[in-house]
Amino acid sequence: MESMLNKLKSTVTKVTADVTSAVMGNPVTREFDVGRHIASGGNGLAWKIFNGTKKSTKQEVAVFVFDKKLIDKYQKFEKDQIIDSLKRGVQQLTRLRHPRLLTVQHPLEESRDCLAFCTEPVFASLANVLGNWENLPPSISPDIKDYKLYDVETKYGLLQVSEGLSFLHSSVKMVHGNVTPENIILNKSGAWKIMGFDFCVSSTNPSEQEPKFPCKEWDPNLPSLCLPNPEYLAPEYILSVSCETASDMYSLGTVMYAVFNKGKPIFEVNKQDIYKSFSRQLDQLSRLGSSSLTNIPEEVREHVKLLLNVTPTVRPDADQMTKIPFFDDVGAVTLQYFDTLFQRDNLQKSQFFKGLPKVLPKLPKRVIVQRILPCLTSEFVNPDMVPFVLPNVLLIAEECTKEEYVKLILPELGPVFKQQEPIQASNMILLIFLQKMDLLLTKTPPDEIKNSVLPMVYRALEAPSIQIQELCLNIIPTFANLIDYPSMKNALIPRIKNACLQTSSLAVRVNSLVCLGKILEYLDKWFVLDDILPFLQQIPSKEPAVLMGILGIYKCTFTHKKLGITKEQLAGKVLPHLIPLSIENNLNLNQFNSFISVIKEMLSRLESEHKTKLEQLHIMQEQQKSLDIGNSMNASEEIKVTNVGNQASLTLEEKQKLAKEQEQTQKLKSQQPLKPQVHKPVAPVKQTKDLTDTLMDNMSSLTSLSVSTPKLSTSSTFTSVPSAGLGMMFSTPIDNTKRNLTNGLNANMGFQTSGFNMPVNTNQNFFSSTSTSGVTKMTLGAPSTLPNFSALSVPPAGVKQTQQRPTDMSALNNLFGPQKPKVSMNQLSQQKPNQWLNQFVPPQGSPVMGSSVMGTQVNMMGQSAFGMQGNPFFSPQNFAQPPTTMTSSSSASNDLKDLFG
Repeated sequence: MESMLNKLKSTVTKVTADVTSAVMGNPVTREFDVGRHIASGGNGLAWKIFNGTKKSTKQEVAVFVFDKKLIDKYQKFEKDQIIDSLKRGVQQLTRLRHPRLLTVQHPLEESRDCLAFCTEPVFASLANVLGNWENLPPSISPDIKDYKLYDVETKYGLLQVSEGLSFLHSSVKMVHGNVTPENIILNKSGAWKIMGFDFCVSSTNPSEQEPKFPCKEWDPNLPSLCLPNPEYLAPEYILSVSCETASDMYSLGTVMYAVFNKGKPIFEVNKQDIYKSFSRQLDQLSRLGSSSLTNIPEEVREHVKLLLNVTPTVRPDADQMTKIPFFDDVGAVTLQYFDTLFQRDNLQKSQFFKGLPKVLPKLPKRVIVQRILPCLTSEFVNPDMVPFVLPNVLLIAEECTKEEYVKLILPELGPVFKQQEPIQASNMILLIFLQKMDLLLTKTPPDEIKNSVLPMVYRALEAPSIQIQELCLNIIPTFANLIDYPSMKNALIPRIKNACLQTSSLAVRVNSLVCLGKILEYLDKWFVLDDILPFLQQIPSKEPAVLMGILGIYKCTFTHKKLGITKEQLAGKVLPHLIPLSIENNLNLNQFNSFISVIKEMLSRLESEHKTKLEQLHIMQEQQKSLDIGNSMNASEEIKVTNVGNQASLTLEEKQKLAKEQEQTQKLKSQQPLKPQVHKPVAPVKQTKDLTDTLMDNMSSLTSLSVSTPKLSTSSTFTSVPSAGLGMMFSTPIDNTKRNLTNGLNANMGFQTSGFNMPVNTNQNFFSSTSTSGVTKMTLGAPSTLPNFSALSVPPAGVKQTQQRPTDMSALNNLFGPQKPKVSMNQLSQQKPNQWLNQFVPPQGSPVMGSSVMGTQVNMMGQSAFGMQGNPFFSPQNFAQPPTTMTSSSSASNDLKDLFG
């Protein structure tokens, strides 16, 4: 590695030394910096061509240097002849100005060691391109080594040379005298330029119609640099010592032959015996056939044969050559039009630029980059032409590499990004850039994107033109992945939201929502939840398209794997917003179904997530309880052991107690954890209840009350009740003084849920009318459809009942219907008899309980007494209000009649 570096260092040092020695002391170096040796040109390729820049303007130039060391072998007078010839050629070139002639930027300067002058930037000479690398540096540039002339370049290059000769012959009245590949220079744009006027001949009578050109006789004793290249020289120069404009056309023919034959001339000349060589050449030219021109394209073969004709008058002139069909090529005509672009007005230019995209794909990339691109970018200084030029420049940029784009195109686009005047042209520029935004963001460096490209996008979003806003919103999703996140979050999204809220165009509002929906995947979850979703609730319009756009954003966020909506957001913000929107009158059936589908999906996920959370929380609480029990047991055991250790002595009883506690703790630890067991419900046992004791207790509690009651008829009986079965037993006589009491079925009584399950007997009188004291049996049957109530259980006969706490049903009373205010027994005892009775006697007009619904009414009475009116079956509309008072009577049947009737 070190050896390679040393070798590279020595090479660079040598090249620098060569350049320095070549131009040291030359006045050209005062104004220009000389760079790398890139090519050679001129007669005998004697001129070395270097890259250079002007110090004051940094303008790129080519520096031609002739090193006098090349002619050290000659005598002084020969050196002087060579120097004079070179000077003459450069001075003549400097005086001439034409697009087809090499442009001189700085005239010839002479120093002790060299001659030097500066021209427009140069790529190489045609001789270098065709493979003649004489006077080039040892390390030949790959650009020259691998250079290949395309057909369009060859055609247009020969056309340019023909145009240059036409200018010399017609306008300047001059014969070039040495048209060769060495004197044809390809500039940096690829244009072919003529130089090497060392042997030019001007007309002696330029004002006359037929000019005359004096010609010098060939002197073989002169140095080669003082003579033209004989291989491209017309025969009349040598054989008849005459020259004319047709002589240059012969030279053009030989150049065309060399171009199509890899730089080889049609004849090789022996410079030692040049007259003999030209005589032989003359014979060959007179017999020249098509077989000798096989490599030349068929469409120009005959013209080349005419140019090489022995007779000068037969040769086409330069003006005629420019009009041959061979040069009538689309690519050549396009390149020619670019060279004359400065002569066209804006209308002609605009028409040409509109049709250019159809031509560009037919041209080679190098030709486009070298020849066409510079001409296009030079038009950016004309604001009116930018909308016509820009599409072509971006089309070329697509075919360029990123390096070529950054070097050749991006610097020229900088002012265009910021152009805002005239407004119409500015809007067109925005549209064009937006359509090619993916290209710009792909090939533009990040810094330039942030400084130039994105500000243009922001400007488009804020543009007054609705068309531009729509296009911008449609295009943003295509390149959103190329925008850095801070710029998107802090600059792009706020402008999209403003465009949605502030616009009066429905299309812009809908496109804003669609754009946001498409770029959600490039945003983070919390930014969407905190910034995008709240923004949706600010949108004022309720058009169906807007509502569907809002729904789309919600759905995208909800279903996206990276984003998602939390259940808190769903419950608190999203669903309260979506549900009212779903019933907007503007929505059609399909749109409504879309809303409902999303809402259902959200509700389903909300339910599953929260249910899962609660289940997990419940499991954790149960586990924590188990751990707390275990820890408390362990802690108590440790405390006890510690206490045992700390106490000096324990009594025998204390030790026995401690041992039992330890044994009990050990048993608890060894037991398996309790598991819930499923218990099947057991059918309740059919039971009946003796209500006599309860009635007696209630009546005895009211003995202190002195209420006058009418006597009841002892002959009153109850009719039969269908579907009822209830057994009631009065085993003791009832004292009349104890019959002035409330309904025996008070809140302290309880019934089994199984209901009254005795068989139904529709023909039986359940309450007999006997007047004697004794046992009276009542049987009632409950409908099978009635629900079972746990509070109505009756123990089986013979089983001792345990007193149970009565069920508090006040909550149900309040829930299912208004209740009368509760009155305590003390309050009742203080009221007057009639006043107390009025609280329980049903209003007049209440229907009397009939025999057909007796069982149902008994149940109704019981439920009303216990505050269970909530069951819809027990509504007052379906059943008569049972009486709630019982008056004194000498018989049990009369008492019960008062109770239920």
